[in-house]
Amino acid sequence: MEKNEQAPERDLYALLHVSPDASDEEIRKAYRQWAQIYHPDKYQAPQMKDIATENFQRIRDAYEILSDENKRQIYDIYGMEGLNSGLELGPRLKKTEEIKEELERLKRRKEEERVFAHARPTGSIVANFSLPRYLSGRGIMKGMAMVSEVQSQVSKHNTVVIAGNLGVTDNAGAGAATALLRHQVSPVASIEFMATAGLRSLITIQTSRHISLHSTATAGLTISLRDGSVNLSNTWTRHLSEATVGNIQLVLGTESSIAVGWQKRDEKTSAAGEVKFGTSFFGTSGHYTHHFSSKSHGRVACRIGSTALEFEIGGGRRISNFSTIRMLYNIGIQGISWRFELHRGGQKLIIPTYIVKPYYLRRERQKALQNMEKSSVQVRETREAAKKAQRLLENVSNRKKNKQIAKDGLVITRAIYGNLKAIRVANEHGEVNDDVASQVLDVTLPLNFLVTEAGQLKLHEGIKKSGIMGFCDPCPDQPKQLLVEYTFGGHRCQVVVDDFDELLIPQAMHQF
Repeated sequence: MEKNEQAPERDLYALLHVSPDASDEEIRKAYRQWAQIYHPDKYQAPQMKDIATENFQRIRDAYEILSDENKRQIYDIYGMEGLNSGLELGPRLKKTEEIKEELERLKRRKEEERVFAHARPTGSIVANFSLPRYLSGRGIMKGMAMVSEVQSQVSKHNTVVIAGNLGVTDNAGAGAATALLRHQVSPVASIEFMATAGLRSLITIQTSRHISLHSTATAGLTISLRDGSVNLSNTWTRHLSEATVGNIQLVLGTESSIAVGWQKRDEKTSAAGEVKFGTSFFGTSGHYTHHFSSKSHGRVACRIGSTALEFEIGGGRRISNFSTIRMLYNIGIQGISWRFELHRGGQKLIIPTYIVKPYYLRRERQKALQNMEKSSVQVRETREAAKKAQRLLENVSNRKKNKQIAKDGLVITRAIYGNLKAIRVANEHGEVNDDVASQVLDVTLPLNFLVTEAGQLKLHEGIKKSGIMGFCDPCPDQPKQLLVEYTFGGHRCQVVVDDFDELLIPQAMHQF
């Protein structure tokens, strides 16, 4: 295991620019130094005041934790996770083993709370492979599709759902975005407003009502913005028993149809079936799942109709409290395929692989589900926050730099932090091109700010450098380095250090 995998991410120490072994006095001194820079009262312009307030709060939060002996001890052992989980040292928790046991218990509770939180993200990603395609020399990747959905209960009676999907097959692609507002009118009635934008732009209004203890009726109106067509739908659902539900759906419009279905679920089995007739199609489908134990299950499904003829068999196993894997074989007029599925919470990864060439391609393969976390928006936000923090350091940093220039002292001429490979490219070519720019961050200004009056700069060992004021993580979950070029005593110097390594300059070995 590499060093950066062993070391904890002590972002609070980086934020105050102190060593993990710093004394209480050193922590207080560092806090006072940063407070002088970021205190909101020092700025009059509203925009600058907002930036200062945000960064001052970060500094104050870090100081409140590191200046408290108990909180600091928990933070050093378990990081912010331990503090956020509610761990406290005292008569009940004195030993590290006791803290660890309590943390594990709280983590389990937090995980359960997270699953049932108001905001529930779900999604899937489908990577479609074809073995015959690969053998013919055209590449194994057939297409890819994804959908992500976030549902949030914004108030007691209102729920908002935001969803999007994107599919690509060969050189063709399609996508759509959907927004839905659900309002609970009363304990027995609700109404939904939904808008979809994409190849099919739609507006839908739907209302549901419990008409008896065991029955529910739903009516909907859908208008196409592309051609003005209108679809009306009505659904009646009734509980036939404690474990069985039946439903009838009628749709009138350009795609008129009638469907009759049922679902049954108990401790050991779940099953469903449907018969559907439309103006241009008909079909029936069903599936049966049997749970052999609390962890494993088998599944059989089939679809027969004017547009499909397929049979599916397979099974799955739960590998953790929130994760399940499935492997299924599908045999039909489209060919034979094998499918791997990973279900994690509300997320799915689906990898269908065609073993025998299908007779034709189905458009439905362009649809799928995915939760994408991640991260391009967050990276842009943290990069912007780092640039704002640098703006407040600029005046003091330039004064320090000019003093060092006047006495031929330590001056940071260039410093970039980010992806290890991108740093190597920048080091070899001496410049940051467009391909590298998105993977690194210029940190010349904050490093000049950290140069002491004696003309020295020290970054402590074991601290992730992205936590330093004016820094951010431009490439999460990737190994990072810091490249520093500086002058001292008329000599040009350069040094590259890993993310968690100590940096102490100037040093004669850095000259070139």
